Amino acid sequence: MPAAKASRFGKSVVRGFAIAAVSLYGAVAVQAADAPEQTINGLNAKLLDTMKQAQQLGVQGRYKVLAPVLSKTYDIASMTRVAVGSSWDSLQPAQKTGITDAFSRMMAATYAKRFDGFSGETFQIAEITDRAPSDKMIKTRIIQSNGKPVAINYLMRKTGADWRIVDVYLDGTISELASRRAEFSSILKAGGPDALIASLKKQGDRLLAGS
Repeated sequence: MPAAKASRFGKSVVRGFAIAAVSLYGAVAVQAADAPEQTINGLNAKLLDTMKQAQQLGVQGRYKVLAPVLSKTYDIASMTRVAVGSSWDSLQPAQKTGITDAFSRMMAATYAKRFDGFSGETFQIAEITDRAPSDKMIKTRIIQSNGKPVAINYLMRKTGADWRIVDVYLDGTISELASRRAEFSSILKAGGPDALIASLKKQGDRLLAGS
C-alpha cells in the first residue's frame, strides 16, 4: 500500500475486522495440523497475497478472493447469533439466514475495502493462551511500515475438526462482537430483522462501491 496510507492502515484495521499473524513471535515448535494458529496463518497467507495484488484486483476482485477464506476462518453463524442476542430464537428461519448472509457479506466487504495495498507490513503471533472452557486466545501484533505495532487478539473455538475465530479484540481489549451486539440491538429495536438485513446489505454495498 502507498506510504501515504500507512497511518490510515492502522486505523482501518482497528475499525474493521482485524487480521492476524503470518509469522510467529518467538520460537514455536512444529504445529499440530489442527492447531488454532494454523487457521490464522492460512488466513494471513491469503491476505498478504491479496494485499500485494490489491490494485490489480480492485475491491470486487479482493472480495471474491477473500470471501470464501473468511467463511472458513470465522464461525460466522455463531457470531451472528451472539450479536443478535436474546431475540435470535424468536426470528423466523428465513430471517436468521438473511441476517447471517448479510453479516458474512459485510465482513468480507470490510476486508476487501481495508486491505487495498502493501508497503512492507509484517504480522506476528505474540502469545497463545487458554480460555475457559476450551477456547484459545491468539494475541497478535501488526507491525506497520513505520514500525508502529497494532495489537489484535482473536478468541478461537474448535468447531468440529476446525478452529475458528468467534470474536476479535481490537487494541487487544475491545470486543468486536460486543460492538456489533449494541449496533444490532439498536437496529432491531427500531425496525426489526428486515431493517437489520437492509442495514448490513447497505454497509456491504457501500464498502464494495470503491476501487
